[in-house]
Amino acid sequence: MADYPGRWKTVEVVVEDGIAWVSLNRPEKRNAMSPTLNREMIDVLETLELDQDAQVLVLTGAGDSWSAGMDLKEYFRETDGQPDVYQERMRRDCSQWQWKLLRFYTKATIAMVNGWCFGGAFSPLVACDLAIAADDAVFGLSEINWGIPPGNLVSKAVADTMGHRQALYYIMTGETFTGAQAAQMGLVNKSVPRALLRGEVQTLAAKLLQKNPVVLRFAKHGFKRCRELTWDQNEDYLYAKIDQSNGRDPEQGRAKGLAQFLDEKSIKPGLQTYKR
Repeated sequence: MADYPGRWKTVEVVVEDGIAWVSLNRPEKRNAMSPTLNREMIDVLETLELDQDAQVLVLTGAGDSWSAGMDLKEYFRETDGQPDVYQERMRRDCSQWQWKLLRFYTKATIAMVNGWCFGGAFSPLVACDLAIAADDAVFGLSEINWGIPPGNLVSKAVADTMGHRQALYYIMTGETFTGAQAAQMGLVNKSVPRALLRGEVQTLAAKLLQKNPVVLRFAKHGFKRCRELTWDQNEDYLYAKIDQSNGRDPEQGRAKGLAQFLDEKSIKPGLQTYKR
């Protein structure tokens, strides 16, 4: 087990058995994202990317909340009258970790939604590859109640996951919904009772740890890019990702997997992972 004691003020990181448990750590503010937290999360992601002991990243929140979204006081009230460049810097840091780094992270990522998830928190939630929530977690796009539209890429995030009608309904009404409802809408993969949440995430992470990490990376990146490309562009891009995966894979998983299936008859694709 490894950790980074005292390195960050607003984020806690523990690496254990291949999993990096990354907790937004402002429980007194329901883990609302402040400018300091955003800067620290950039460092966290860049640090763990090079940590060979961390192969799957789990993003969660300290206490009873995942994240209450942007800290409205620090983002708006305390920046009134500040130079424009101050706002630009805050927006850049916010976007840098919440989707530019996290969405195409080199390692598998899981959002473990243990409680409140509001507003701006939807951006990193959707940027994670997979997500599991507690049944009673509370989600909300409450910006309309404060006289502002959803910020950053929140609208894009929910449009890509929740669907047109559901996304607009919650954006326009500001109503809340549960983890169980989030699973029904496709915002998260599944929901489970809160007491079982960590175990469920550990089980999922263990499945991902069994996969070839190079192939896993190019498979998830290929899927995310292909949603934004035409069919012709996708054909070129996805074949290029296959070639890139084969060329960069030190385990030579393709050759091993084919040999185990065709020659050794020791695996059944779809039912078993090739033996690394």
